[in-house]
Amino acid sequence: MTAEQPPSGPPSYAPSPSRSPASAVPSRSPAVSPSGRLLTGEDLERSSVVANNTMNRGRGLSGVNSYARELGVEPLALLLARPAAPSWLDLCSGEGRALHEAASVLPADAVVTGVDLVGALVPVPAPPALERVVASVARWTPERTYDLVTCVHGLHYVGDQLGLLARAASWVADDGLLVAHVDPDSIRWADGAPAGRVAVRALRAAGYAYAPRHHRLVLRGGRTVTLPFRYLGADPGAGPNYTGQPAVASFYAPA
Repeated sequence: MTAEQPPSGPPSYAPSPSRSPASAVPSRSPAVSPSGRLLTGEDLERSSVVANNTMNRGRGLSGVNSYARELGVEPLALLLARPAAPSWLDLCSGEGRALHEAASVLPADAVVTGVDLVGALVPVPAPPALERVVASVARWTPERTYDLVTCVHGLHYVGDQLGLLARAASWVADDGLLVAHVDPDSIRWADGAPAGRVAVRALRAAGYAYAPRHHRLVLRGGRTVTLPFRYLGADPGAGPNYTGQPAVASFYAPA
């Protein structure tokens, strides 16, 4: 197995059968993707893979299909152990069922925030502690830090995964916890070569711990993080990832 390295020079591109060599790759999207297209911003979010993803639509707080099982930590127990005003931020929260369950039993001064591109498909009355935000996690920024920050399989549908992880590190309280699922196989260099190992090394150097068996990334304690990558765009046609569901692939160049 060869070690992953950033491209040492300009990547070479194989022209599409329907294009001339001169137009094989648009100059504004200098990366190769399996589907032949690289999207960013709202164009990516309007793609069928991102806009119609069903992650976390029915996932509860505990049990077989739950946040506790996926995260390897009991969110409610962790929050109840806080001395005062526990807070939880869940990115790509879907229906927010787990958040609703937690907000229903947490103390009155708790803050529970769910951010999702689509939001709840079947809105129900929310407990006072629960704040639902319909927004792109790529552009949204909180006005506070949180004791617990989670993203359960949501990064599979985010274009700039590494950029979001770097930003989210500053949203964690000084003694807080961040837990997210990351698929290193979805992180690639501009020429399509795998960049996952390099990305994981950079994340570990920034203070994250990564458990490959569960694809789980953990950060203890908020901080400022800068990762040595420049985001180029994402491919929504990359195909299924380790979950068996279609996901996006994110393309980077060395910063």
